[in-house]
Amino acid sequence: MVGGDRKGRGLRRDHPYPFAANPHQKKSVVQVRRLGMEGEETLILCRSEGRVEKDRAIRLRFEQKWNKDAEKLVRRIAEGALVDTDKVHEAIGRLKERYPRVARYYDVRYDSQNRTLSVAQRQERKRIAEILDGAYILKTDRRDLSDEDAWRIYMLLTRAENAFRSMKSPLCERPIFHHLQHRVQTHIFLCVLAYHLLAGIEKMFLHNGQHTSWKTIRETLSTHLIATIVLPCTDGRTLRIRRATTPEEAHKSIYETLKMDPQIIRPRKTWTESARQGRCSDRRNR
Repeated sequence: MVGGDRKGRGLRRDHPYPFAANPHQKKSVVQVRRLGMEGEETLILCRSEGRVEKDRAIRLRFEQKWNKDAEKLVRRIAEGALVDTDKVHEAIGRLKERYPRVARYYDVRYDSQNRTLSVAQRQERKRIAEILDGAYILKTDRRDLSDEDAWRIYMLLTRAENAFRSMKSPLCERPIFHHLQHRVQTHIFLCVLAYHLLAGIEKMFLHNGQHTSWKTIRETLSTHLIATIVLPCTDGRTLRIRRATTPEEAHKSIYETLKMDPQIIRPRKTWTESARQGRCSDRRNR
């Protein structure tokens, strides 16, 4: 964590620092600086070096799609497939609406007399966007927090939300749109509960000398599945066997750390009769 001074004399740079819980893992530098006040809220500028490549990759992906669709529109106009001026402007508007993230970096002009469409890149705007890659602004109404404290609280809330997002499906909490206060409070309680659960899992691994995160644990366990084997028999009945796949060594290591049985469920066998056989039995009874 790199904190900027409150006088706003610029963001200081530093080398990536080791994470306290894992001295072997290097974290990217995060720079913060207080910008000032906007009404009753304090504005804090943050810039993450790890987020720079992500923002650039997103913009590049949308630029590739923009260029492809823009070339199609230019070709349609050049071939005479699109002649009406109003229709051309509608097509340009739809193109900008489809890619608002990158449309601001291009100047699209249509010459109705020569029936040509030109798409020029705005170099200055794109240069500014590249400078702002990885930057975001935090707003808070608390004046007792330092720049670093505000950023850490923001990251803590983000982590809690990610934890709850991982637990939503098993808890059947999605999608639910809350409008009542007690339901909102319940939603927040489950969010905090999920965060404590995942933080407890990470702490168990840390005490065991394993520096890992919940994301890594979840991705590793995603290959240990529960399957249902369906075996139709000659007498019309169907045998269903519900069991887990054989755990790998990586799975066993995680279960051992969590003090869990690698056999997450006992095999269950269920016999069912087909609907056709049931109808035949009814006719015989009649």
